[in-house]
Amino acid sequence: MFQQLGPDARALLSVVAFFPQGVDEDNLDWLFPTISNRTDIFDGFCVLSLTHWSNGFITMLAPLRDYLSPKDPRLSTLLCTTKERYFTRMSVHLDPNHPDFIKSRWITSEDVNVEHLLDVFTTIDADSDGVWDACVNFMTLLIWHKKRLIILKPKIERLPDDHRLKPDCLFELSRLFCWVGNQMERTRLLTHTLKLWREREDDYEVARTLRHLCDANRLRGLPKEGIQLGKEALGIYERLNDTMEQAQCLIKLAWLLHSDKQLDAAEEAASRAINLPEKGDHYLVSRSHRILGIIYRSKGEAEKAIHHSEVVLGIATSFNWHDELFGVHCDLAELFLGEARFDDAHTHIERAKSHTANSAYSLGRAMYLEARVWYKQHRLEEAKAEALRAADVFEKFGAAEDMENCRKLLWTIQSSPAASGYSGSNCEFLQMVLPPACINSLFQARGTKRLRRWSH
Repeated sequence: MFQQLGPDARALLSVVAFFPQGVDEDNLDWLFPTISNRTDIFDGFCVLSLTHWSNGFITMLAPLRDYLSPKDPRLSTLLCTTKERYFTRMSVHLDPNHPDFIKSRWITSEDVNVEHLLDVFTTIDADSDGVWDACVNFMTLLIWHKKRLIILKPKIERLPDDHRLKPDCLFELSRLFCWVGNQMERTRLLTHTLKLWREREDDYEVARTLRHLCDANRLRGLPKEGIQLGKEALGIYERLNDTMEQAQCLIKLAWLLHSDKQLDAAEEAASRAINLPEKGDHYLVSRSHRILGIIYRSKGEAEKAIHHSEVVLGIATSFNWHDELFGVHCDLAELFLGEARFDDAHTHIERAKSHTANSAYSLGRAMYLEARVWYKQHRLEEAKAEALRAADVFEKFGAAEDMENCRKLLWTIQSSPAASGYSGSNCEFLQMVLPPACINSLFQARGTKRLRRWSH
């Protein structure tokens, strides 16, 4: 029966065996266009129990996969052809303003396969620029559609500094670390990237790296350092007469100026950014309105803040931009939290959570925000439980700044007069937020005025 499947059957089996997930049953025409009877062959594999269906993929059991997987992938003609088809599919320009942008979400179901493909070929074919180009494109797709870290980081950092694609790889890797909340690692990678681009005297890339580095400083609580970097980047874009990138830079500066409490200057920067993008660039317009909403919230002008947030909701919903929708719902939750409109805050947090399917870190941020709302409602058990869940997420991703915020919130919750005291049930909390010496002091001082003075 196997022989009747034809000469291509063995090669197809080796491709299925190579990929951890197998092959997507909806992609057979796209992956194997030269094999005319591919559907019949795969049906035959299932009849022979060589493969089976699992969550939309045609895959096989581990012993078969180990036996049939090609020993040297470079010698498998069909696998190499499949690799090139994946590489070509990843090389498309990603424009969130374009209706076809949604098609690039195919990566969310095939990221494990692509990562394995790259892991193998960056090892056995490391001198190929095509492999590293594909690595850059893969990270870009993850940034847009499935924010997570990758196993390729050590290989990227081991590339020689004079490798053509090392700064591109480092830059995209830094963006992944941004989206999982690890700003320290993001800063380290961007600093290395900036050094490489300065050595190559590429003004455009220097400015782009500066723009992202200034944002990393904002998220690390260093707005003044970030403003200096942002102004340097803006100066380069003005010299290059690139209005689109000027708009991007002004948006970053508006965020930084807001963090530095320079609200009027932040409003001016964001307002300038709205008028710079070319007609039809909805993404930059959306980003400008979002920071304006945050600025007006800080100014106490709730109606203006809600207006700008609703503009973002309208634009982002039409394009189904999950990141923007998540962010603006969190912004509105913050606004309603400040006004003690707790039901509205909870509503927007739930809506934010609906846009976190491909980002565990974003879900952690929503949990942290919800913990704050519960705390303001004096529902301390719910607040502590949600904050602990958020802390687990932040610890997993090395999100130090978010972890510190969680620690402060947990301490505030536990120090509340309504808290039930430092019983054995609170050991988990105490071990998370305090060093051992402080825990010992707390238990020695339990129930005394000394404890109350110490906690303040």
